[in-house]
Amino acid sequence: MDIILVERMRNLVQAINTSNGQNLKLKRPFILAAIMMAMFMNAIEGTIVSTAMPAIVSDLGGFSLYSWVFSGYLLMNAVTVLIYGKLSDIVGRKPVLLFGIIVFLIGSVLCGFADSMTELIFYRFLQGFGAGAVAPVASTIVGDIYKNEERARIQGYLSSVWGISAVMGPALGGLIVESLSWRLVFWINIPLGLLSFVGIWMFLHENIEKKKRDIDYIGAALLTLSISTLMVVLVQGGVKWSWASTPAISLVGIAVVSFVLFIVQEKRASEPMMPFEIWKERSILIANLVSLTTGVMMIGLSSFLPTFVQGVMERSPTVAGFTLTAMSIGWPIASVFAGRLLLKIGFKATSLLGGVSLILGSVILVLMKPEAGPLIAAMGSFFVGVGMGLTSTSFIVVIQKTVSWERRGIATASNMFMRNLGNTVGAALLGGVMNTRLQAYLNEHAAVESKVTIDTANKLLDSEERAMLPKDVVEVLQEGLTTSLHTIYLIVLLFAVISLVTLTRLKKREKRTE
Repeated sequence: MDIILVERMRNLVQAINTSNGQNLKLKRPFILAAIMMAMFMNAIEGTIVSTAMPAIVSDLGGFSLYSWVFSGYLLMNAVTVLIYGKLSDIVGRKPVLLFGIIVFLIGSVLCGFADSMTELIFYRFLQGFGAGAVAPVASTIVGDIYKNEERARIQGYLSSVWGISAVMGPALGGLIVESLSWRLVFWINIPLGLLSFVGIWMFLHENIEKKKRDIDYIGAALLTLSISTLMVVLVQGGVKWSWASTPAISLVGIAVVSFVLFIVQEKRASEPMMPFEIWKERSILIANLVSLTTGVMMIGLSSFLPTFVQGVMERSPTVAGFTLTAMSIGWPIASVFAGRLLLKIGFKATSLLGGVSLILGSVILVLMKPEAGPLIAAMGSFFVGVGMGLTSTSFIVVIQKTVSWERRGIATASNMFMRNLGNTVGAALLGGVMNTRLQAYLNEHAAVESKVTIDTANKLLDSEERAMLPKDVVEVLQEGLTTSLHTIYLIVLLFAVISLVTLTRLKKREKRTE
């Protein structure tokens, strides 16, 4: 009798599990659609704002704060992504993702009402605080509801969202700026965010055993302090402060000490924000290091390529936007092929192809002349996008193969954290380099016009104001901007070389864990 009862109970459990699996398969298309809308909302924010930045700076002023519009957003994104990843492993993916969407939408609304560059930067901090949850948790959900052999294909779909948003983003950004108001670029993604929220709320259901576990807030605070102080030095150093000045040296000291304390804290924390043991896997370590370097490259293009096309080549915001679109077209195309290449030639070979493409695109940008035209700029942007697509898709798939469910959230988040960290440090580093080089060039040519400053470049980005400037002033500003941005592209090329060299250290076969 007992044997019969046990057998019936086993059959009942199997029936329930089968039913749950069938229900999940029925809901997966709706869940994926909601995730893709959230990813689209997040992705379009980068390209559309980059395209609109010249108009925003022209209206609000503060060219020297240019990079902080990106740095503020990326700083909060980089710091919170690990916390969100850890939380998603504890309380589930759904509540974390919904919270992130709501905060992101609030920040977007406020950005559109900004009346000064300072206000805009503050609201971008809030926007980035919400955005930190979107990409890592959405990608983790894909890892949860799809099997290994399906993930490469689905990651290709998610990458196509980035491509579509990037094609539409610059075009919409250019049209909105030229026809309406730059403020609308922050509001255009609100309907998508609301639809994504409703879809995830209705169709994503999780059975998570909720445990009371500690969140490493001390680690998060130390990391925030370290990155933010370093960014201030990189942005202000060489412009408002001398590199050897007391404020610069003091902030560098704070950044170093707080980072060392962060490492100590992570080693002793019961629930570390960054569990370093997952980095012992070589594939994860190299994937994260290369994500850091490619993050610097990506922000170098998206932040400063439109400035070159508009300010130096004297093209419209729409044309400048399409040069960025080329990168985002190459990215999803490469991601789709990456899914197939991973099965045919393996993780290492696919990643190395991406590294070669990164170098090719960077070389084109380094050799680009002002008279070359936007087509050359788009070509370099395209090959960088191909490199990003091949490497990023490979990294996400292999990381989710390597770790178990209990660490899938934090492992996915760690990779995106490194890319965001690259974006954050890159925005500050490259912004500081541009300010320093431009200021030095203007100092050398101070005899042309004593009142020419870095902020005078605001007028260079607006065709009407540029026409009102004396010809010799325009020439000095354009030559200074060309010199500054050429230095930035050389740094981008350096990071591309570092990426390829690091990728050669990959093993041909990766560990798999389910």
